[in-house]
Amino acid sequence: MTVRSFGLNEAGEEFFLYTIENDAVSVSVTDFGAAMVSLVDKQSGIDILLGFENVSDYIKQDAHIGGFIGRTANRTKGAKFTLNGTEYHIEANDGENNLHGGTLGFDRVKYETEITDNAVKFHRISSDGEMGYPGTLDVTVTYTLTEHGVEMKAEGTAVDHDTVFAMTNHNYYNLNGTGDILNHIVTIPADSYAEDASDGVAVLPLKPVEGTVFDFRTPKALGQDINSEEPQIVQNRGFDHHWAVNGKGLRTFAVCEGEKVVLTVESNLPGMHVYTANFLDGPVGKGGITYRPHSSVCFEPEFIPNGINYEGVVKPVVKQGETSVQIIRLSVSSR
Repeated sequence: MTVRSFGLNEAGEEFFLYTIENDAVSVSVTDFGAAMVSLVDKQSGIDILLGFENVSDYIKQDAHIGGFIGRTANRTKGAKFTLNGTEYHIEANDGENNLHGGTLGFDRVKYETEITDNAVKFHRISSDGEMGYPGTLDVTVTYTLTEHGVEMKAEGTAVDHDTVFAMTNHNYYNLNGTGDILNHIVTIPADSYAEDASDGVAVLPLKPVEGTVFDFRTPKALGQDINSEEPQIVQNRGFDHHWAVNGKGLRTFAVCEGEKVVLTVESNLPGMHVYTANFLDGPVGKGGITYRPHSSVCFEPEFIPNGINYEGVVKPVVKQGETSVQIIRLSVSSR
């Protein structure tokens, strides 16, 4: 374990970068937004994550790069929801909708830190009413080295009121380290997906992937259909959709193959959002690289977007006194 300063914010608060490693990988994370800054496959030497070299650049960017997203990931229709008969209004920061919890979501705040040889634990209390959400939420995000990667475990305890908690990690992956991700070969074990409305909110009912560009049940290059005339692809300039991943519990969500590195994503969440960085255009990241559209792909295990407002889906509700444990596990190997 190594620890070094990651810079100051405008208020003079200091942030830190924590690096844990074994023979297979090196993982660096920061207490700003519990963000993952790098994930290096040691055999190839490739850092497969987009990111920045100091906390100032994380603060400046608005693409949620590497961050831990909360209280609710993705979009909430109309920036409102009803829980136990009470309607709550949260920040409308994406047109009329809420996106990723608000402008001061969990990926924009400082965490307390506890470290061990092979893990970094970030902790904070999200107060009742923060960003409009009900109830105090005790939040812990733990990064733990595994034999071939890292596990992210997000725990949310509803302290004094039922609330919502729907995390995800917003890593942007490029398994080649540079260039675009159009030749990345992806497999997603999902029979159905959600189309997006014109405002980007996922809508029900789910659609079968059979016979569509959204069928990744057999390996397929991301670039194969990314410029297709499918209206959903045209609208979003690429993939920006929710897949309902088959099965329950901790299971494989995606396998992504680059030229030298293979990434496997596992989770216990109901589904996954895949975003091919369609609107990423301008931030300058590690090594002075300017991040452009399709320079990376996000695999974001999640509850279905706007799930709190839908019936017949798993809702991201945590009862008072209970804890929701949401896991994302990343494994890398060399080809």
